[in-house]
Amino acid sequence: MSAPVASPAAVKAAETAKPLLSVRDLRKHFAIRGGIISRVVDKVHAVDGVSFDIEAGETLGVVGESGCGKSTTGRCILRLIEPSSGEVWFQGADVMKMDHNALQAMRRDMQIIFQDPYASLNPRLTIGAIIGEALIIHKLVKSRQAMEDRVVQLLETVGLRPDHMRRFPHEFSGGQRQRIGIARALAVEPKLLICDEPVSALDVSIQAQVVNLFMELQERLGLTYIFIAHDLSVVRHISDRIAVMYLGRITEIATRVQLYKDPLHPYTQALLAAVPIADPELEAARGADIIAGEIPSAMRPPPGCRFHTRCPRAMDVCKTVDPPLKEMDDGRAVACHLHA
Repeated sequence: MSAPVASPAAVKAAETAKPLLSVRDLRKHFAIRGGIISRVVDKVHAVDGVSFDIEAGETLGVVGESGCGKSTTGRCILRLIEPSSGEVWFQGADVMKMDHNALQAMRRDMQIIFQDPYASLNPRLTIGAIIGEALIIHKLVKSRQAMEDRVVQLLETVGLRPDHMRRFPHEFSGGQRQRIGIARALAVEPKLLICDEPVSALDVSIQAQVVNLFMELQERLGLTYIFIAHDLSVVRHISDRIAVMYLGRITEIATRVQLYKDPLHPYTQALLAAVPIADPELEAARGADIIAGEIPSAMRPPPGCRFHTRCPRAMDVCKTVDPPLKEMDDGRAVACHLHA
């Protein structure tokens, strides 16, 4: 007897139930070479076992100190950097097993916005050529006029004028250049945008404008974001859930409300305690969790919990046993022996 065939509605419902993006045990170790024969003498554990899911339409903020592996994680998901190991599933497809053609097709649905708006735009090309390049590569337009019409539409979408397409990157401010980068990413109508610290190089007043633009575009176009940043106030404003990274690993994942109201991991607590408060009296009255010492080298991460060398609440077990990222009853996940 043949197996029953699922109805199209049931298949669609099953597909919708799956996360848009699933990352499992993602690792990236950079080899350090030395000596006359340039042999591998050490490794940098940039990303060391990162796992998370993202639902369609969600924004996952990724925060942590510089060098914790945030940007490397984003680039590994896109395979701009080849991961050392791990799994990345996008819309049910295994990204790690894609050949060149499949990867190029997949990148139409996954785009990245880079941190530096000054370095990410080709200074020799006009804005029209920069934005239109993706349309040509993915064969989304059939004529030059169609390309120019689409470029004008994209410029207006991000708050720029149609005549800007004839100008060059050096004629624009940092905030305008980042809007151009956003327009370039939107050209291929992606489902997921990896935003790699997209506002950190901008003035504070411009940051708010660009973050609001991201939120407007998400509501209008149904976009999904991985929003990488080190500014906790920006992440709080835009994110649905937040993943905190330390030395190549995720220490805590929680909703925005959970993380800011009741952080569980000592590292998250210390990060939030370092965020300035505008009220001087409240700033003076609050108790600060001070992180002692320097962040350890990613070449030789400490055994056990990687944060134990700086944690004010470290126990003996923290020095030898690496705590897994454990899901709690309220849906968040934390890697800490205090909550084992």
